[in-house]
Amino acid sequence: LQALQDVTIVAFDKTGTLTLGKPQLRAFHAVDGETKDTLLPLIAAVEAQSEHPIARAIVTAAEGLPLPQADAFRARPGHGVSATVMGASIVIGSARDMAARGIDVAAFADQAAQLADRGETPIHVARDGRLVALLSVADAVKPTTPEAIAALKARGLRLAMISGDDARTARAIARDLGIDEVVAEVPPEGKVDAVRRLKSLGRLAFVGDGINDAPALAEADVGIAMGTGTDVAIEAADVVLVAGRLPALDLAIGLSQATLRNIRQNLFWAFAYNVALIPVAAGALYPPFGILLSPVLAAGAMAMSSVFVLTNALRLRRYGDRT
Repeated sequence: LQALQDVTIVAFDKTGTLTLGKPQLRAFHAVDGETKDTLLPLIAAVEAQSEHPIARAIVTAAEGLPLPQADAFRARPGHGVSATVMGASIVIGSARDMAARGIDVAAFADQAAQLADRGETPIHVARDGRLVALLSVADAVKPTTPEAIAALKARGLRLAMISGDDARTARAIARDLGIDEVVAEVPPEGKVDAVRRLKSLGRLAFVGDGINDAPALAEADVGIAMGTGTDVAIEAADVVLVAGRLPALDLAIGLSQATLRNIRQNLFWAFAYNVALIPVAAGALYPPFGILLSPVLAAGAMAMSSVFVLTNALRLRRYGDRT
């Protein structure tokens, strides 16, 4: 809590921190000769084997449809998934993943760019090495996120977002929220490196909620976990926003500053009482004025010093009410 007062840049994990963490299928484009009705069950059969939030969005969109069996499922964190369905090799991932596999995605390049510019995540689907569909999913921003971002920017803090999304998608979301720095296309294992790079810009607080965020939370100058996140993230963090509400971050930073300011005030007055009264108690005013400090008054002054310091400290209890 004390270290928060020195933070100059705050970095956020996107999914589940800035957003609800519940992506939904928004768009579905199929190549000529293919339809959503025939392709979606194949895609959902593969994604049903994955625990990724995007996978859950696709499986949810296919609810009620009979899903075929998916075999030889393989997931590479941050690099898509693949499986064999009804004898065909199905690959699902980003344009970057497709390029790494030698699959041409030019047929949907314009549509993918438009989706990304809207803040949606384009997902390419290939069957037997040929692109057959382009999907997009979007994760809605939490209702409290804009309020929290505005409050932090009002403090003069620099804001950053770390995301595994396509760079255009991440920039679109950051632009809408007013976030200054974007580190996109970051695989789960790359978050620590991203945090290290951002630390070069100033004292850094990182906010996250997932299992993959734990190493980055530990690496940051101040790790801040959402109380609604995973136990691993909470254990790795220095500060926990118990209710999971992002505006509480501004409150925590303000409370940190107010607490240290209060401590300095208390130290000043504690020393001021002693500096003023110890010479009087020692008889400094007796030779010129004949004034001595009564033991009763000395004891009262010491008591009042403690009461003053304690009362000043108790003002912090109302800090949240004032904000």
